[in-house]
Amino acid sequence: MTERPGANPFLAGVTGHCPNCGEGLLFEGFLKVSPRCESCGFDLSKADSGDGPAVFVILIVGAIVAGSALVVEVKYQPPYWVHAIIWLPMIGILSFFLLNFMKSLLLVLQYKHSAGEGRVE
Repeated sequence: MTERPGANPFLAGVTGHCPNCGEGLLFEGFLKVSPRCESCGFDLSKADSGDGPAVFVILIVGAIVAGSALVVEVKYQPPYWVHAIIWLPMIGILSFFLLNFMKSLLLVLQYKHSAGEGRVE
């Protein structure tokens, strides 16, 4: 597997910057990938992370919320409406913030490791 030179993958993923130069923004909106980097002109139009970010977010948020809800239930035994008030907004907030981060991180790592569709030679 060949690695490309470029920006630090974790830093570019956290900040949502171009994987090539680490300066231009990766997204036009919340999750729409820019067609080109505004700094170096790198073509980002073929960047596709698929369903990977959503899967990671579901697993991470599910583990955090399920574990926390279990601890609260065992320790305090609140009524179910209290669980709904606490955990439903928590699911939304965590998903909202993690989805952008995971998408940019996966796109940057795909670039860094020259990942592409599976091929049979």
